[in-house]
Amino acid sequence: MRTYTDLFAAREFRNLFLANCAGIAAHTTSALALGALTYASTGSALITALSMFGAPLAGVLGSLTLLSAADSLPPRRALTLAAVLVAAGAAVQAVPGVPLWTRFAIIFVSGYVGSITGGARWALLTDILPANTYVLARATMNTSVGVMQIAGFGLAGALLVWLSPEQVFLLAAVLRAVAAAVGWFGLAERPVRATERTTIARTLRVNRELWADRGRRSLFLNLWVPGGLIVGCEALFIPYAGDRAGFLFAAAALGMLIGDVVVGRFLSAARRERWVPALRLLLAVPYLVFLLSPPLPLAIVVALVASIGFAGGLPLQERLIARSPSEARGQVLGLHQNGMLAGQALCAVLAGAIADLVPTYQAVALLAGASLAATVALTSGLRRTAPAPVAATKRDG
Repeated sequence: MRTYTDLFAAREFRNLFLANCAGIAAHTTSALALGALTYASTGSALITALSMFGAPLAGVLGSLTLLSAADSLPPRRALTLAAVLVAAGAAVQAVPGVPLWTRFAIIFVSGYVGSITGGARWALLTDILPANTYVLARATMNTSVGVMQIAGFGLAGALLVWLSPEQVFLLAAVLRAVAAAVGWFGLAERPVRATERTTIARTLRVNRELWADRGRRSLFLNLWVPGGLIVGCEALFIPYAGDRAGFLFAAAALGMLIGDVVVGRFLSAARRERWVPALRLLLAVPYLVFLLSPPLPLAIVVALVASIGFAGGLPLQERLIARSPSEARGQVLGLHQNGMLAGQALCAVLAGAIADLVPTYQAVALLAGASLAATVALTSGLRRTAPAPVAATKRDG
């Protein structure tokens, strides 16, 4: 499969894609609603960042407890159950007058549920499609994230002008219910990958085995740290731009969309590998412009261009799958996803704490500098994971 036509000819992929679109749209609308509600109530950049980006911190707990469920539960059942539970949480958020601490508890529980089943979604791609299609399929799924973030943030920003945050939460609950229905009726059930029971001991044992390999460890760190620090920059969009922050979020999502389309669809495996260093640098360098406290139009361009660099993670994921046992693929991809999201949440909280001490534009630049330093420091570890060079074809060069 080399084209989108080939990819979407697979019925189950279409349905997985649609379910993911509904889930991402629900997440973005509810995140912006909760961020607006929290900032209005507290006036704190730190607490606002925690409300919008803190849920993935629950992924740390998920990774240390029941992450092995990604391989030992039937994937359709696991994904549908997770969607139903998160839909219920969004419905509770829609109740007026819910205390802030209760809202935080709901997003933590929702994040925990998603963290132990998310790996099953990405591993399912390798079941539905041929093995060599993972990058195209994952890039296309990432495209759905970009499109739905643009639509979700834009829609939520518009709706918050006319509706209360609680009413926006109700829309998110409906979208979560749609995701659950599409997943249940649109996917075939498959046998589990691992016959062992889901236990904390098994989760920890497999995690230790995965982490013991230096190449996998390097890939995890490169996938987690630099991008997480850049999400810290994004966590400051509301304090930086106020009610115009939706434009920055949409620009960042558009940049991710462009990167995923180009890398996933138009670059061969060899060319993807050659672009990894440049994409990793692109992720951080543009945000250094924030040292100059740029006006909103320039900040929008910076967010768009920098976010193209997130596509550098696609070939690194491809390397991670190649170095991992197939019977633990769900846990491998779940650990990658949870570590990435938890790192993003921690960096968002860090960004909020810094922005409570220094001007927001300086905080953004500091996070970008830290990301650039992490990229440079972690580069040497990638050499042992690089695939063997292949002869260049006419198409590649």
